[in-house]
Amino acid sequence: MTVTTAPRSRGLDPDYEAMLQTLSEGSVHVHFDPYEDIAWDAPEMTIDPRDPRWILQPAVDPLGATAWYAAQSRERQIEIGRWRVMNAVKVGGSFESILIRGLMHYAMGLPNGSPEFRYCLHEMTEECNHIQMFQELVNRSGADVPGMRTWFRAASPVIGLAGGYLPVILMIGILAGEEPIDHYQKSILREGIEMPPAVLRTMEIHIAEEARHISFAGEFLRLRIPRLSRTERAIVSVAFPIIMRWLAGEIMTPPRAFQRRFEIPREVFREAFWQSPHSRRIMASYFGDMRALATETGLMNAASRRVWRRMGIDGEPTRYRGEPDRRADLVA
Repeated sequence: MTVTTAPRSRGLDPDYEAMLQTLSEGSVHVHFDPYEDIAWDAPEMTIDPRDPRWILQPAVDPLGATAWYAAQSRERQIEIGRWRVMNAVKVGGSFESILIRGLMHYAMGLPNGSPEFRYCLHEMTEECNHIQMFQELVNRSGADVPGMRTWFRAASPVIGLAGGYLPVILMIGILAGEEPIDHYQKSILREGIEMPPAVLRTMEIHIAEEARHISFAGEFLRLRIPRLSRTERAIVSVAFPIIMRWLAGEIMTPPRAFQRRFEIPREVFREAFWQSPHSRRIMASYFGDMRALATETGLMNAASRRVWRRMGIDGEPTRYRGEPDRRADLVA
């Protein structure tokens, strides 16, 4: 039996190249298909619009933590929760499309023999599957949700195109979008929060494959950031928390159509997204791993720390990838 390996490319760190090979092989041998690996038509996967498991939980959802939501009838809480969860799913699919645009633009400029090219294509294939999976879930839920806020949806093709020209910023943007979704989904599974089985199955698949995507973006930055000039590193150090907070807000904040549909008072909407102390803690909890990455790559300096605080996403870095936020008041 002959074992073949990818040809060595010029200019890449051998450890980084080996990591790309490992991730690519992982994509070949451990991957999911949205229609083979989810039994959509099984009785237990039927999505019931009146399922009480749609009710938002204060530990992970800032609107669910408001007194206004707690005061709603059970039926109203279920309706709001279903719309909120499905819109977040729709937004996740839209973000994947931006990621694909940026990665495709970047990958098509890589030289022959680049192991990055192979892995980028594996990742984009998986992201296409995620979009199909998310859209199938939305369709079966019966919730006609819009997804991203209007202006961001309109700007997304340009954002993806620009990312292809600025790969370091592209990878920071990928992490800024993936980390909040990944943290939110892991928190639901870790806390044992009940949700409809079809939702939980899509989360399990998404978490499994996003682990590779997040690893790639992180290692890409660990390799590239030390090679930047001092001025470039200074700019990136400040841009890092700004991009994190901006994209997290776009992805995790529902559109105004949500507020209007359910007649959520303006002050409640502001409290939930993201002005209350509880909602700010939820937002900051998304980025423990990113604070660790910024520290490791030398992007956490006196100026950038002030920006992290200004963005409301400062705090301690995680000690290891995926470390849960252990502050009791966050999960109370």
